[in-house]
Amino acid sequence: MSDCLFCGIVAERIPAIRIAETDRAIAFMDIFPAAPGHALVIPRVHTDDALTATDEDLAACLQLAARVGRAAVEQLGATGVTFQSLARPDAGQTVFHLHVHVIPRVAGDGFAFPWPHAEGDLAELEGQAARLRMAL
Repeated sequence: MSDCLFCGIVAERIPAIRIAETDRAIAFMDIFPAAPGHALVIPRVHTDDALTATDEDLAACLQLAARVGRAAVEQLGATGVTFQSLARPDAGQTVFHLHVHVIPRVAGDGFAFPWPHAEGDLAELEGQAARLRMAL
């Protein structure tokens, strides 16, 4: 897509600090880092999000994201890594090209998740699981 920010990075029309590349994916530094070493991994082919991506592009992105995460632990002193990908506006996605955030973490870094940790109703969970199984 000609107006997609990440497609511009793939095509080298938009500069990026690249970390690693494969035939299907590119890893580069996030210019708005949530933590030191925060990187993004994207597929070379445009796809809006993980829900529309091919299995091959999803696998390539996650494999490269894991490599970047391991490098952050080895070289940047991270003691953990958050991998995050948002799909569609209601999930908070703002750039509509699949991307996986690789966020190096350390204890006490202040990074927090927004959802509550309340136990779900087991009957509701089983009903939801049954519906998902039917769709799969």
